[in-house]
Amino acid sequence: LECDLAMNLVGQPLVRQQVMKGVREFLENQNPVKPLVMSFHGSTGTGKTYVSSMLVRYLFQGGLRSPYVHQFSPIVHFPHAEQIEQYKESLKRWIQGNLTNCGRSVFLFDEMDKMHPGLIDVIIPFLGPSWVVYGTNYRKAIFIFISNAGGEQINEMTLDLWRARKDREEISLQDLEPAISKAVFENPQSGFWKSGIINEHLIDFVVPFLPLKRHHVKQCVVSELVQQGLEVRPSVVQEVADSIPYFPEEEKIFSSTGCKTVASRISFFF
Repeated sequence: LECDLAMNLVGQPLVRQQVMKGVREFLENQNPVKPLVMSFHGSTGTGKTYVSSMLVRYLFQGGLRSPYVHQFSPIVHFPHAEQIEQYKESLKRWIQGNLTNCGRSVFLFDEMDKMHPGLIDVIIPFLGPSWVVYGTNYRKAIFIFISNAGGEQINEMTLDLWRARKDREEISLQDLEPAISKAVFENPQSGFWKSGIINEHLIDFVVPFLPLKRHHVKQCVVSELVQQGLEVRPSVVQEVADSIPYFPEEEKIFSSTGCKTVASRISFFF
């Protein structure tokens, strides 16, 4: 996993460091006091989904298709605000049942910024250090929350640090964490709004994904060409990278969509 992150995750030194630290410490501990809870934040196309799928690929045969990996999307699984009580009940039962089957299960909550406030609190009993919940020993589970919330703040701070001539390798969690917390946990639109998960400090690792620069996008284009079995032509790499919008308006430093649209754009230039 560490090698794969180093080779294939572009422009995210902080992510590599945080994810490896969290996963390594957790898996080496035979008797963890609580499940591993990580929250991934950043704007579109910066690698949040990519890292979570890479992680489960190394933990389980079949990766995301493993029966022990469970993905939730608010738009797919919890679309109607008026049915929130029903959703709470079924989410609680689903997690409880699956932890009974396998204490090592992984639960991925996508687009936390679109989750109805209050819904996620139903899983609080599974995240803390109590020994047995509803008769299930669940302390070896992994929960990952994925969210675009905080992305704007991360982008702004990365831009400020860039203007101050600070290299992205020098950006620390301490630089970003206060801004992320404010954006994510104090926003009434966020799934974490007034959540006990925050108040009880149940998240072990807040993982910020930084905006990607043009040379990172080029790296994504190269690896996508290789993956599609296409010839890596410098002209194509340049054209795909140039076709993507960048911000801020004047300097055009960071990709507005990260590497998200790279795969679909390649066919235009080949």
